[in-house]
Amino acid sequence: MRIIFKTDYMQDLRPWKDGYQLSLYLLLIAAAIVAPFVFDAFFLGELTNVLIWALAGLGLMVLTGHTGQASLGHAAFLALGCYANIILVEAGVPFLIAFPLAGIITGLVGMVIAIPALRLHGIYLAIATMAMSILADDIIVLTEHWTGGVGGKYAPPVNVFGIDVDRWGTPKAFYYLVLGVTILVTLGYINLLRSPLGRSFIAVRDSEVSAQAMGIDVARTKAISFGISCAVTGLAGALMGLFAGAFNNETFSVVISIQLLMMIVIGGLGSIHGAFFGAIIIGFLPQFLSISKEWVGALVGGSNVAIPGLEFGIFGMILIMFILFEPMGIYGRWLKIRTWFELFPFYRKDMFKRQKSYLKTERLR
Repeated sequence: MRIIFKTDYMQDLRPWKDGYQLSLYLLLIAAAIVAPFVFDAFFLGELTNVLIWALAGLGLMVLTGHTGQASLGHAAFLALGCYANIILVEAGVPFLIAFPLAGIITGLVGMVIAIPALRLHGIYLAIATMAMSILADDIIVLTEHWTGGVGGKYAPPVNVFGIDVDRWGTPKAFYYLVLGVTILVTLGYINLLRSPLGRSFIAVRDSEVSAQAMGIDVARTKAISFGISCAVTGLAGALMGLFAGAFNNETFSVVISIQLLMMIVIGGLGSIHGAFFGAIIIGFLPQFLSISKEWVGALVGGSNVAIPGLEFGIFGMILIMFILFEPMGIYGRWLKIRTWFELFPFYRKDMFKRQKSYLKTERLR
């Protein structure tokens, strides 16, 4: 049984609980840094893809996981960040300026859209945001002069501190770029949750009436949350476009929005760790299914047959299983296992019993 004995006020201010937790995170970062020297180009590309999905998951987690506002339209903001970044780079803006500008532009557009959208609640908000994702497809086609329309655009190599970074030409450099952005955004996210603004997000999620009674401007808090969420998602979209190399109006479909939402639910809604756990499922599930089909084909002596919708079917089954048996997601299950070891033999099953965090009558209409 582990007991943390606090002897300094700084122990409540720092992001990690104790030295043991800090050492685990440092080991994880060290493992991520040496990964390019261990994996080949294929697996390094898959790991890069996981980090990009995790970044997009962090963006949606701000809005859905910590502010309680469901969104099915974040594919539109992925597309906006992607196109904004490429258009600025093609206009001659250095990548180190164009990349954060793409996130800022996406965040500002998200805040403007949030003003009317966040007057809705629950399923109505989800439908409204899904409509934005569907409209994004038509907007990309109609603005062909900037976006390339159906023909799409190609992502050129970008220059970072004098080094040409390209997904295919320099996969290691591109991986380190994505890793650096993911670490910086994660650190910013951790500090956001510890700030008054981040705590106001959680207060609005748990009870809007109680948050308003404590002096929180609910509408303003939701709009800021939507803006921050869209800004982070825009950064992920910019990296996603560079990772894909070529993209058009069909790249960021509404299916991506649904995948993002399911990803953070499976990973663990309301936790930073959940975005990374869900990204691992999203990133490696297609490859796992492909390898499994090859094994089954070799075992039975048949050929590999493509089954339409197999990936989404299995992903949907995983989601249903988690909703029924582990609503807290992968991170919630890990939390229970870790608590069992930490409190043994005093662990009790009802410690994680689900409770309603608010009454339906507490929601503002």
